[in-house]
Amino acid sequence: MRAVFIQSTQEHPVAFCYQVNGSCPRTVHPLGIQLVIYLACAAGMLITVLGNLFVAFAVSYFKALHTPTNFLLLSLALADMLLGLLVLPLSTIRSVESCWFFGDFLCRLHTYLDTLFCLTSIFHLCFISIDRHCAICDPLLYPSKFTVRVALRYILAGWGVPAAYTSFFLYTDVVETRLSQWLEEMPCVGSCQLLLNKFWGWLNFPLFFVPCLIMISLYVKIFVVATRQAQQITTLSKSLAGAAKHERKAAKTLGIAMGIYLLCWLPFTIDTMVDSLLHFITPPLVFDIFIWFAYFNSACNPIIYVFSYQWFRKALKLMLSRKVFSSHTRIVDLYQE
Repeated sequence: MRAVFIQSTQEHPVAFCYQVNGSCPRTVHPLGIQLVIYLACAAGMLITVLGNLFVAFAVSYFKALHTPTNFLLLSLALADMLLGLLVLPLSTIRSVESCWFFGDFLCRLHTYLDTLFCLTSIFHLCFISIDRHCAICDPLLYPSKFTVRVALRYILAGWGVPAAYTSFFLYTDVVETRLSQWLEEMPCVGSCQLLLNKFWGWLNFPLFFVPCLIMISLYVKIFVVATRQAQQITTLSKSLAGAAKHERKAAKTLGIAMGIYLLCWLPFTIDTMVDSLLHFITPPLVFDIFIWFAYFNSACNPIIYVFSYQWFRKALKLMLSRKVFSSHTRIVDLYQE
């Protein structure tokens, strides 16, 4: 048992994570509340992992889904799935127990993976908005302009830039030596707060809002062009009208995904920036709620696809049936009405 209780001045027992000086205080929840939180988090992790696993498998398995846009969706699903698989289990224990019990090495690795997967998600959403912008606003040149090779370059950048950025801050001494004046104070033992400093709070703000501004501006333009196309659709041939309708629906669905991303991540990002100005006064419980609200976004995209994409519903039915083992299933046209 790592937590230790001492007697406070008010004659109430106070729990700490470790029996050492400088240990973090621990919030001890009743057993019933702990079980409820664990079950809720486990359900969230299961939805996140299985939902994104279905997306990844569908895009990988069905040849009709081997398009530049869907490859970006596949990479996004992998980032969200790995977040649920590698990050959320330890985050759940930290949130419920209000302590980090897994040592410095896992603390640094957990923080690295957490930041990597979250930044990778926003980069991919930004790249997907660029893809949709090309498809809607320049449909004739889109097939030659946004190829699979271009999508793979975006995927490489979407993983490589966050990986290099996070490694620079977590696996070099830049924070402790060159940015020491930005450090508020050394975190208490058992907190796993490697990047709790003013510099990190302000740096995260543009990392979040610059891609978001790009996405919002692109989707506004997409909406204007799509509205104009809808007015002109009667003059198009049946095949062109169907293609235009398909692209607009895809843009609408991904726009919804982007909007939910903003709603989920906005509270955490703003709190991180404002908190750095107010000497980190956010209560741990509130901060945990903001973090889990942001994590919740990773479970949302598969749910959005189920309600928005007919091809995903068809693929899901095939994957949950014996037909998925048929040799002809891979080449089925999931886009056919």
